[in-house]
Amino acid sequence: MRRVAGIILLLGVFNVTLFAQDPHFSQFFASPLTLNPAYTGKFNGVVRVAGNYRDQWPEISKAFVTSTLSVDAPILKGKLNSNDTWGLGVMAMTDRTANGILNSNFLSVSTAYHKALDEDGFHQLGVGFQGAYASKRLDGSQLNFENELALDGTWTNPSGEAIDGTKVNVSYFDFNAGVIYSGSTNGDDNFYFGASVYHINRPKENFTNGYYTLQPRVTIHGGGYLPVGQITTLHVSAQHSRQAGAYETLVGGAIAFNLNDDFERPTSFYVGSWFRFSDAMIPYLGFEWADFRMGATYDVNTSNLKTASQKRGGIEISLIYIKQHSDGRKDIPCPKF
Repeated sequence: MRRVAGIILLLGVFNVTLFAQDPHFSQFFASPLTLNPAYTGKFNGVVRVAGNYRDQWPEISKAFVTSTLSVDAPILKGKLNSNDTWGLGVMAMTDRTANGILNSNFLSVSTAYHKALDEDGFHQLGVGFQGAYASKRLDGSQLNFENELALDGTWTNPSGEAIDGTKVNVSYFDFNAGVIYSGSTNGDDNFYFGASVYHINRPKENFTNGYYTLQPRVTIHGGGYLPVGQITTLHVSAQHSRQAGAYETLVGGAIAFNLNDDFERPTSFYVGSWFRFSDAMIPYLGFEWADFRMGATYDVNTSNLKTASQKRGGIEISLIYIKQHSDGRKDIPCPKF
């Protein structure tokens, strides 16, 4: 029954394409290049490597399993204004839907320029662009349709559907863009606001004889961090995304506890939670040490889907490596997670 439920879910995506959504992460703050191309190169350090893994609704035939890997870095240091940053990055993402019936793979290249708005560089405005190549494969041999269901509960009758028993490949180029403002009051805190648009060129997909247009995904997001004690820092973030008739809103935060009293290279433990409206509570645990930050969340369904998912919305893990400057210098405060 779980496999059937997964197939029904997949078919719902095809039949109601108006409400189709891109792959998404509960830890949106730890997946910079899927959230906003303007994040490219926006971090303290030499190079950043970020990885994300999400298994959503595993009880429903592994409905969505999404993984990403990205690398980005500032370039032309020493040739720009000392407080400006030009970033370049690449990202690969794979998404398996309904236990592999639909496989989607993406490869993108992004760039962003961050311009200092004041003498100290505490306030910056960044603009980013991203080009992507998408490749999708639908395995029709794993699909079952209503007119194939025999009276004894087996799938025997021929369906006559155009994609039944076939493997369909779709590919296209995509274009995304975004802006972000980042500021600090004293060099120890940070706040940021951004907006991004994905699928600006509205690429077309076809799995049968017709086409449908991939609608733009518009996201606004913001957050920041603020020391609230001798060894604690409050991190908060929120985002709202809309794509055609689908939308989601997440808000939340975490407290970071500095375990080694080193504020330049802290070893910190994070605990907190995010909330996706009308869908899930998302408890969060994180750990930061040396050049690494790791986070783990678990979606607990609160929507009507909680019966089918048994309240198991899915696990998500993020790991970010940022190589620090060898001279130990402190950069301009940047969005952090």
